[in-house]
This record gives sequence, C-alpha cells and structure tokens, in this order.
Amino acid sequence: MQEAGVTVLVVEDEPIIRFALVDALEEKGYRVLEASNVLEAVGVLGMNEQIAAVVTDIDMPGGLSGLDLVEILDRSQHHIAVVVTSGGHASEGLDLPADARFFSKPYHFDDILFAVRSAIAAKAKLLKKRRGLRLVGASAR
Repeated sequence: MQEAGVTVLVVEDEPIIRFALVDALEEKGYRVLEASNVLEAVGVLGMNEQIAAVVTDIDMPGGLSGLDLVEILDRSQHHIAVVVTSGGHASEGLDLPADARFFSKPYHFDDILFAVRSAIAAKAKLLKKRRGLRLVGASAR
C-alpha cells in the first residue's frame, strides 16, 4: 500500500468533518496531522518536514483562509500536494495552483482519498521532472 507512512495535514474548522476525514485517511494507511485553522496549520507545517499533502477548507476562523494557506504553500512548500474543499465557494474564480484539486461540500470521502493519492503522485512526478531539468541544465554549463 503506497499510502502507508505518507503524511497528510487536514485543515478544517468543523470538528465533525475534520475527525471523519482524519479517520478515512488513517484507514487507508496515511499518517494524519490536523489543524482547526490556518495559524495552527502553519505551526504544524513548520514542525513536520515530511508532509506530502494538505487538505484544507477555505472558510476558517482566525483571519486567514484556506486560500491564504494555499498561497503560503505555493510560495514556500512546492513539494506539498494541495486539495481544497469548500461549502460556500465554487472552483470558478478561485486563484488555485494548476495542480491543486478542488471539491465542493458535501463531498464523498472516497473522492477526497482518490484526490489525495493522485495529487501526491502528480506532485512527485512534477518534482522529479523539475529535478531532471535542473540536472540537464547544470550539466550543459
């Protein structure tokens, strides 16, 4: 099982949704960390270098939204795959990275699980390709 030991951070302010999503991910073998707002998430990210994916809601308390978190990840944590969820926003008009996945609430946990797995695989493939391009560029000098 490729999920075993892979770390996912769930950022969701609604406890019932967060706990259910954490359980679903853990059942598939993921190591799951959780945060109830963006500030908590930033702290968790700063203390855990092994996070492969973040699943975040958009609307959260504390003055920062899930979109702010996505922007932080896009600027400084390029290796982390992103899955965004929202009960109040549609994907149209959202400024998400091209490789981010989006789901409207309510969603099926199986869809989120598939999105996490495929986002991690796609991100790994992209990073491998970028490393290869850097190696080719460095050897051409």
